[in-house]
Amino acid sequence: MDLTTIIGLIIGFVAIGVGMVLKGVSLVALANPAAFLIIIAGTIASVTIAFPTSEIKKVPKLFGVVFKEQKAVNQAELIRLFSDWAQLARKEGLLALEAKTSEVDDPFLKNGLSLAVDGQSADYIRDVLSEEIEAMEERHQSGAAIFSQAGTYAPTLGVLGAVLGLIAALSNMNDTVELGRAISAAFVATLLGIFTGYVLWHPFANKLKRKSKQEVKVKQMMIEGILSILEGEAPRVIEQKLASYLPAGERKKILEESVVGRDE
Repeated sequence: MDLTTIIGLIIGFVAIGVGMVLKGVSLVALANPAAFLIIIAGTIASVTIAFPTSEIKKVPKLFGVVFKEQKAVNQAELIRLFSDWAQLARKEGLLALEAKTSEVDDPFLKNGLSLAVDGQSADYIRDVLSEEIEAMEERHQSGAAIFSQAGTYAPTLGVLGAVLGLIAALSNMNDTVELGRAISAAFVATLLGIFTGYVLWHPFANKLKRKSKQEVKVKQMMIEGILSILEGEAPRVIEQKLASYLPAGERKKILEESVVGRDE
């Protein structure tokens, strides 16, 4: 479970609820079926119209990505793995890595290592793996775009819901008490539209983009590691090159550990 998503949602709902109470607004005011219908169903309808069926079918899976913590590749361990492979390749030759492919779980890394062992050129390997990353990014962007568009439609539908509520309210102005209640209820749709747009859909889209960016970064590390081994670079050089993908603190730590390990 992705705790940041859950914590953020809890804070968002609590902030709105407590804010309403502090403003003297009863939470009962949110019990407005018409507003929920206009915002939720309207947003679903708009997104369904805007995207092809093949992409809409992926929405349940996208929610899974947002709410589930993805199994991240440990970048420090990945650097050590490439260092070990480089040392093995320099001692026994590139074909010695063929036995290592069966130990690799990541399909992207396994494919790249197999291409290197098979004797493909560095340019060919880079092109193949880079195209795979581009295809992955395009899939991820299309998924994030669904939530981005939902975040754009929801606030506007909130205004539509408010307009409809005001039309209903102004159609009967004889009872001022009921008129006030009707106007208050009309703006519940605007509240729901803004809340879902900027606390749910847009943040969901950003979460998908951030996770995609991190995955791309790891795969780019893999490409550089594979090509460095193919070019016969020394383990220490590979560690320094791949460590550039890490934050400064982690980079310093892994390089220091590498020096200590070699001294021993």
